[in-house]
Amino acid sequence: MSQPVVTRFAPSPTGFLHIGGARTALFNWLFARHNGGKMLLRIEDTDRERSTDAAITAIIDGLDWLGLKWDGDTIYQFARAARHAEVAHGLYDKGLAYKCYATAGELTAMRDLARKEGRPPRYDGRWRDLGGTQAEADAIAEGRKAVIRLKAPKEGETVIDDKVQGRVVFPNKDLDDLVLLRSDNTPTYMLAVVVDDHDMGVTNIIRGDDHLTNAARQKQIYEALGWGVPTMAHIPLIHGQDGAKLSKRHGALGVEQYRALGFLPAALRNYLVRLGWSQGDREFFTTEEMVEAFDLAQVGRSAARFDLVKLENMNGHYMRATPDAELTRSLIETLPYIAGGEELASKLNDKLLAQLQKAMPGLKERAKTLVELLDGARFLFAARPLEMDAKALGILSKGREHLPELIARLEAVPEWNAAAAEAAVRAYAEETEAKLGQVAQPLRAALTGRGTSPGIFDVLEVLGRDESLSRLRDQTNA
Repeated sequence: MSQPVVTRFAPSPTGFLHIGGARTALFNWLFARHNGGKMLLRIEDTDRERSTDAAITAIIDGLDWLGLKWDGDTIYQFARAARHAEVAHGLYDKGLAYKCYATAGELTAMRDLARKEGRPPRYDGRWRDLGGTQAEADAIAEGRKAVIRLKAPKEGETVIDDKVQGRVVFPNKDLDDLVLLRSDNTPTYMLAVVVDDHDMGVTNIIRGDDHLTNAARQKQIYEALGWGVPTMAHIPLIHGQDGAKLSKRHGALGVEQYRALGFLPAALRNYLVRLGWSQGDREFFTTEEMVEAFDLAQVGRSAARFDLVKLENMNGHYMRATPDAELTRSLIETLPYIAGGEELASKLNDKLLAQLQKAMPGLKERAKTLVELLDGARFLFAARPLEMDAKALGILSKGREHLPELIARLEAVPEWNAAAAEAAVRAYAEETEAKLGQVAQPLRAALTGRGTSPGIFDVLEVLGRDESLSRLRDQTNA
């Protein structure tokens, strides 16, 4: 019976959950779910100076919002420092690691010399094979504090059989004796990752290909400890549309900022899974379809390119496909994260909620994000007399004379709905030989305070008879 699959997402809490980290989490989650396994969450907070509680909260909230629920309790790496130190000392006791007393200045000099001689800037191993007893070595060190370094193999190769990158070979001469334990008895990243992955039962490591060299070093630690090495898959990084490393100018924002920009989590999941993974030309996948289809064999080696326009288009597709009631709930839940959204949320009541849901078919046809959706719906929240934007004022300056007769025609409508309102307005336009736009545009401006809006007859129906006529009368008296 094969070992159950266990993946892990292991972010450092030194900042927000960025888009590349979110994709790594998604790939780990999909691989685990596809194989009936588990994805664990480990917060790698050993960098005490840069790790923050705010970053931890942002990471956890971002994963929750994306719908990537991990299994079991969250593991905090720093809390396991004693275990990491125990493993390092165990390697030292077995002669598989040694104490190194090189100073920071000596290490800098070693690297500078290596560069001058055209060699990789590595530690030169001077404390590795001194011979004699530890006491004699301590005496030579003259009271310096020691780090513990791994006795890495000097000859041969370290090979990573990667599920994405293929067979990757590292000559051992290019990999120096890495530090396992610092002089203050705190573990390095390399040691902590290996010990944690082993103790957590991780079977598959899926992470960015910027960790490939780390993989070689970590494999050497695994082999020194006699532990099985997890299967590794190093996925390509995400670049901008110009092929450069992804940055804020390309859209490299925190996940919480995508929420504030009005993206749906399902759309962002779908977009992220297509960054580096593909199944032919297919673009759209439900979460269930992603889980069923996801396979590392379909992850390419080339860097994926992030395109905010494509993400917006995909989000628009998801919004149009979302039932009106569900989309209304999503908008309301997102209001606290949108600029100015909290003020609008404070105005919500049963009447407004009903109007918002009734307007949703027209609103979502014209929006690609929840922010655009909210912008289109602002006429519902507006208080009388409406504040007019410049475009609305320009329209009314040319077409205000139509409003009194339109009010009379609309007052006579027996049943207030979009179709009846449209019939009344069209009849007026035909009788006056005006173009429909010449009549409808002043109506739009007077009813919404803007030059653009959902379909004007839908606006009339959603606002209702009393509110619509009151807004129109306000503008006849302006």
